[in-house]
Amino acid sequence: MTRRMSYDGVAVAVPVTVPYVRYSTHGAHWFIGRALEALVASSGLDKAQIDGLTISSFSLAPDTAVGVTQHMGVSPRWLDHIPTGGASGVMSLRRAARAVQAGDADIVACIGADTNHVESFRQTLGSFSHFARDASYPYGSGGPNSIFAMIMANYMRTYGATREDFGRIAVDQRTNALQNPNALFKKPLTLDEYMSARPISDPVHLFDCVMPCAGAEAFLVMREERARELGLAHVLVRGAIERHNAYADDPIMVRGGWRMDRDELYAQAGARPEDVDFIQTYDDYPVIVMIQFEDLGFCEKGEGPAFVRAHRTTFDGDFPNNTGGGQLSSGQAGAAGGFVGMTEALRQLTGQAGARSVRDARLGLVTGFGMVTYDRCLCTGAVLLGSSQ
Repeated sequence: MTRRMSYDGVAVAVPVTVPYVRYSTHGAHWFIGRALEALVASSGLDKAQIDGLTISSFSLAPDTAVGVTQHMGVSPRWLDHIPTGGASGVMSLRRAARAVQAGDADIVACIGADTNHVESFRQTLGSFSHFARDASYPYGSGGPNSIFAMIMANYMRTYGATREDFGRIAVDQRTNALQNPNALFKKPLTLDEYMSARPISDPVHLFDCVMPCAGAEAFLVMREERARELGLAHVLVRGAIERHNAYADDPIMVRGGWRMDRDELYAQAGARPEDVDFIQTYDDYPVIVMIQFEDLGFCEKGEGPAFVRAHRTTFDGDFPNNTGGGQLSSGQAGAAGGFVGMTEALRQLTGQAGARSVRDARLGLVTGFGMVTYDRCLCTGAVLLGSSQ
């Protein structure tokens, strides 16, 4: 295995969340603008000092990141539009980190934002991809719910997982969300309530699904010395990986690209899975969370059900996961869902997580997962972030 250039000297700072709402008549530009405004206000920077920009959004179309520069009155010397959905947060950081290391940008704003009109989710599904429009919807496929029902049912048959196993993940994340003022869900969830919820696409039931909403997430990437000059609380990038179209020969997804590159991820950081203090998994459905526990080396393939039975994944448990509630209990603001784990990890490692803080956290793992097709997602990524203190 050939080691890639390290991410030494790259800092990530200023986690921003534009509060989520269930529906909005504002467009994606509005949420992007709110995120950029918050980055400037929280960092103390002048807008002109942000000379790099990445944008991830489903509902921004037909505009792209280029149009955003004019609309927001910025003139970056480095720009990227990252259309990888739930993997976009990790991939935005990777690209911004390389731009900073190369000197192509000094300070990069990474923003994920989407709106959610009453009809926009249906429209997004209809225009998600040619494959979705032409090869699945005409045959009655109901979008992601039916796709992940197939993945979940196959996992259950293959490895003996039960709905209770997935329920433990959802219930613990709701417990975390109750300590997160940005989370849309404000009521506790019991395992009995999870089990008795109405079916959506068997075996997927109501609390296996994220709630579409509108909002934005954002952060800044810069050199470590720049963050220190500006007096910004920050974390350091210890390692990062991404992979696309992994294990294409698997008939139905039971593993993701993380498994291919996890050894390199930990080697970059000089760490092992047991050194990780918390994990922020991309969580569009609990089955994907369980697959990541396996693929990232916390247990072997097929041991995910036993793993979740043996561990508490609340922020104060022995294996903290999605400490802000993740998307399952905070909401999924489109492509911003790929940034939720990043902003939560920044808050955990810089002392901004409040009542849901993980005690003595020094090393956090954030994952990304995006662009679903008929039987799998195509994009995976992960980053290890370390405290700078």
